[in-house]
Amino acid sequence: MSGPPPPPVLFPLFLDLRDRLVLVVGGGAVAARKIAALREAGAAVAVVAPRLDPALAALAGQGAIAHVADRFAPEQLDDAWLVIAATDDGAVNQAVAAAAAARRLWVNVVDDAALASAQLPARVQRGPLQLAISSGGAAPMLARHLREWLEVQLDDAWTALAQLLAGWRPRIRARFPQPAARRAFFERLLAGPLLALLRGGDTAGAQQALEQALADDAPSARGRVSLVGAGPGDPGLLTLRALRVLNQADVILHDRLVSAEVLALARRDAERIAVGKEIGGDHHATQQRIHALMLELARAGKHVVRLKGGDPFVFGRGGEELELLRAHAIDYEVVPGITAALACAAYAGIPLTHRAHAQSLHLLTAHACSGDPDHDWGALAQPGQTLVFYMGVAGLARLRDALLAHGRPPSTPFALVERGSLPQQRVLTGRLDTLAELAQAHAIQAPALLVVGEVAALAGRLHWFGAPPLVGPPDTALATAA
Repeated sequence: MSGPPPPPVLFPLFLDLRDRLVLVVGGGAVAARKIAALREAGAAVAVVAPRLDPALAALAGQGAIAHVADRFAPEQLDDAWLVIAATDDGAVNQAVAAAAAARRLWVNVVDDAALASAQLPARVQRGPLQLAISSGGAAPMLARHLREWLEVQLDDAWTALAQLLAGWRPRIRARFPQPAARRAFFERLLAGPLLALLRGGDTAGAQQALEQALADDAPSARGRVSLVGAGPGDPGLLTLRALRVLNQADVILHDRLVSAEVLALARRDAERIAVGKEIGGDHHATQQRIHALMLELARAGKHVVRLKGGDPFVFGRGGEELELLRAHAIDYEVVPGITAALACAAYAGIPLTHRAHAQSLHLLTAHACSGDPDHDWGALAQPGQTLVFYMGVAGLARLRDALLAHGRPPSTPFALVERGSLPQQRVLTGRLDTLAELAQAHAIQAPALLVVGEVAALAGRLHWFGAPPLVGPPDTALATAA
């Protein structure tokens, strides 16, 4: 028994419909969607339907479209360049298709590929740049899915790029009259910083880069560095921009806390180099190695992604790395990430601010906590604020003692969020005066984030991800009621 016939092989074509008549038969919501795209292309639209959708009736009242308030008749196709049948009546659609075929007119019949001689593809548009996707009518949802994926991949910088290149087209063709040379020029140009400059709003810099590329008789590869925040670990929290950059990278220099799930989203053939700092290691020496690698790889023409856990500018030494790149004239961009304070608190059900409990928020590093504290502990001990300490597991006793010594009440709630946003997440809650002992009893390990303040107590009631918070020492710890 034979299956259905294979879909036709379609010839892709873009039409100039400006001021050309397109007849749409049908006045409902489906017709309205088609008409919106036709008007965007500048077509002169006439609609045949006894009644119109309210939106179409408004357009007809404004004179934006013509309305033939009648049933379909073949003579209505006179002078039309394209026909669209968008009614819910199969017999009418079939009559439109037959009349169009008799006049050798292309006809699109909505949701009936067998009757249609023209199909309207799924479309992604960025200014003058358009991508049309068709499955030949065999799998429209597949074309739609691919369109949605491309919408994510192509941001608005592509609009600016297409407009820029359109304006420079005569000069580029004059400079490279031979197609092979012109193609090689575009390969070099698009591998460079042009798109990143436009994405950062630097139109003048993009113009200058294009001017320089046209004038360069012996072009050399120019590398760049993208400083990217990987978020707290859950790959679903990676930003769309970060995902795009990871799929453009030649080399990825990643920290120890960047999850394997995030790295798995990167371009498959990108080189991955682990440069994470180990606890107790020589962080200064490691940072110098990172600096040297960024310079070496960028100077070799590579697109380097410096991938950091959380956000590069929140206790991530991103500023130091940008200062280095600026000093050595290396092109760079910054892609923010969701910092641990926001993500871990959210995944633990802790609102960092709350009108009834906290009117300010402090993000602090615990690395400098010692006998000579770097923080203004007196100010931090005041009520009505939330304190979030990064990298504080090794110094919990010192943190607690400093806050208590400067007047923070012993009963102040705390929450420790270990491996926040990941399936292994654990949340430990309790009173500030028991912080160090409870953390040791539960063997809390880095990476963990400490939240101090009245809002930490809300983790027991508002938790939603993973296991309920732990309360008290392990032998009496009970999961907080939902």
